[in-house]
Amino acid sequence: MIADMRIHSVEAVAIDIPLRKNFGGSTYSVLKRSTVITRLRTDEGPASEVYNGDNREHGREIVRIIREELAPLIIGMDVFATEAIWAKLFALSTANRDRKTLMEAIACVDCALWDVIGKAAGRSVRELLGGFAVAVPIISIGGYYMEGKTLADIGREMEAYRRAGMAGCKFKVGGLAPEQDAARVAAARKAAGADFLLAVDANRGWNAGEAIAFARLVEPLDIRWFEEPCHWYDDAAMMARVRSQTPIPITAGQSEITSHGVRRLIDAGAVDIINYDASEGGGVTDWRRAAALAATAGVAMAHHEESQIAQQLIAAVPHGTCVECFADPQRDPVWQSMWTNRPPIKDGIMQVSTGPGFGLELDAQMIEKYRVG
Repeated sequence: MIADMRIHSVEAVAIDIPLRKNFGGSTYSVLKRSTVITRLRTDEGPASEVYNGDNREHGREIVRIIREELAPLIIGMDVFATEAIWAKLFALSTANRDRKTLMEAIACVDCALWDVIGKAAGRSVRELLGGFAVAVPIISIGGYYMEGKTLADIGREMEAYRRAGMAGCKFKVGGLAPEQDAARVAAARKAAGADFLLAVDANRGWNAGEAIAFARLVEPLDIRWFEEPCHWYDDAAMMARVRSQTPIPITAGQSEITSHGVRRLIDAGAVDIINYDASEGGGVTDWRRAAALAATAGVAMAHHEESQIAQQLIAAVPHGTCVECFADPQRDPVWQSMWTNRPPIKDGIMQVSTGPGFGLELDAQMIEKYRVG
């Protein structure tokens, strides 16, 4: 029997690692890799260490929120009372504050809770949530826009992902005219081969008409999904329109910060796949609500980035798809180096960490070197 355990302390550390080049999409730039490490300790001994997110602007604020607002509310609470803890923290999400940053802070704490629960039970988060699979397909995010990048360079990039053991690539589009981006995707397909999963991600870069035009151009290329095709301000309605005009599955959810937002997309008939991000939307506790909504609606589950978290979640449910990473060594030094016991990847498959909780071991020296708060 697991002993009663109470939360003793919560500590958070923000890190920023400069990158050598800009890994930007259609609507943003990426010049550094950022994340927040959360360490939650209990009065009975088990402790958690997890990392969440890639907030390149507000890492220090997330740490402040955890330290000054969240931790004082939950010190002394039963670590197994995840719903009660989550509700207490979510009550802070008033209309007059930055709710996105708050939800990222809640996600850090919630994932740390699930990690420590797993350690107390001697079970992985995958097992705690259902334990459907022991391995998951893994793809790399790529196809970034870079000055001087040619179609031949795109081909070589796809070949590099194959050598890295990836099952496929989620390719950036939405920053050019539909015809230009379709040519880029065609080059990727030609180089990657027919058996390589190829998805496209517009990062909300187009209106519905542009997205439909692009979809029709790439339909012959066997596109696994078309992610966030339309502008943010009316995305659900526009995506529903795009979805009605193409057989390519439509994916969205990473820009939502609650399962209520996921329900909005499902109710609108806007998506075939939900890629809700536990590090953006309040952690494991709310991700499993979103997964339940998707299951009852016949919608598949993916996860935006965060393979250290996503591997456990996607493997836990029968309607999981694959996990994502940045296979380019220059894009994600956290994934490449800080996560020291990352599971092996072979033939497009990642074995799910079998250690208790999330099973993460992190490089303490690297954390200290790049900590900023």
